[in-house]
Amino acid sequence: QVQLVESGGGLVQAGGSLKVSCVASLRSFSSYAMAWFRQAPEKEREFVAAITGSGTLSRYADSVKGRFTIFSDNAKNTVLLQMNSLKAEDTAVYFCALGQLSTVLNERRRKTPTEYDVWGQGTQVTVSS
Repeated sequence: QVQLVESGGGLVQAGGSLKVSCVASLRSFSSYAMAWFRQAPEKEREFVAAITGSGTLSRYADSVKGRFTIFSDNAKNTVLLQMNSLKAEDTAVYFCALGQLSTVLNERRRKTPTEYDVWGQGTQVTVSS
């Protein structure tokens, strides 16, 4: 079975940067969609960013555009999220997810957690204000 493992979370001051990573136990994820979601206490799981396995297409939530970048490292079977200019409201558990490639192309589908087939355990990101 496919497994996703996130890492890189931690504590950072507002305005700082952090990079979280997700390693997939696949030979290749080029034929899939990969995404990052986040969930703060007592809030719904929120879409952050998604990318096609090939890296040719990416999409972002409005709240992170211009600050976050999603990209893949195919040699390491890893998808990464570079987070810059962090704000206190970015504090959440960050999850990576794997789904069908076509998910990225549809706004409704890519922001819907149930559209994804495999989830990681999450990594905590805390931004101090």
